[in-house]
Amino acid sequence: MFETLKKFLIDELHVNEADITMEAELSGDLGINSLELADLVYICEEKFNLEIADEDLHGFITVGDVVRYLEENAK
Repeated sequence: MFETLKKFLIDELHVNEADITMEAELSGDLGINSLELADLVYICEEKFNLEIADEDLHGFITVGDVVRYLEENAK
């Protein structure tokens, strides 16, 4: 799951590969803004066949938070 998310962050959001760790903060460390977060959510919903509720987004602080969410909720 981490590698899939990492590839998306690199290819689609042009995040520096070296910056992507499980502990990296999406906004603070990777510079992902709210529009890019929306793109990330959309791609994850499509790729993993799930729906991410708006209230769940508040828990997406680090890359690890997103990975854990996907591992727990992907179908």
